[in-house]
Amino acid sequence: MGLRGSKQPGAQVLILGLDNAGKSTLLYKLRHNATVATVPTIGFNVEMIEARKNRKNVLLTMWDVGGQGQMREHWSSFHSDAAAVVFVVDSSDRERLQEAKRELRRTLRSEQLLDKPLLILANKQDVNGALTATELKDRFNLRKMCSGRDWFVQPCSASTGFGVEEAFRQLVQMVRLPSEPGAMKDNIKETVHYLRTNSSTGSTR
Repeated sequence: MGLRGSKQPGAQVLILGLDNAGKSTLLYKLRHNATVATVPTIGFNVEMIEARKNRKNVLLTMWDVGGQGQMREHWSSFHSDAAAVVFVVDSSDRERLQEAKRELRRTLRSEQLLDKPLLILANKQDVNGALTATELKDRFNLRKMCSGRDWFVQPCSASTGFGVEEAFRQLVQMVRLPSEPGAMKDNIKETVHYLRTNSSTGSTR
């Protein structure tokens, strides 16, 4: 709902990650402050969450897309309208860390997500043996993978609520709203980069 009849500024946020990473649990913890028993998401869940940024009310539309193998093929369909990406990792499942890293790298290579901010959630910190945020950052080699974009790693537990509010505050600060100064400049920069990388010269960096 807008103020004084004006349209409330907002942005779309894409929540990705492997199946069983805790994406839906996180979303409902944010939206309803409740722990909800979830089943694997076939398709997507969407919730609208209000927040404050720069002393204004903003509305974030959160798209939680299923993480099973057959659903990952459709992740790219959600890239075009995303203002930011939240990538949820089950930091207690060491056997699937390489799989998660591979999917994150593939996602960040999308031209439509070029320069979009990335928030990585090191979820399930309440589980014994879970990697810390620093360990996850090193395992994923994020400094190299996220070169050229704003990124942050937040430890959390979607089931207990630990770190969830902090993660959301961080996300709100990272998201660039269409009306914010610099947003148009960023869009132009993305277009120029896309044209250069797809030109006949084929030059890459």
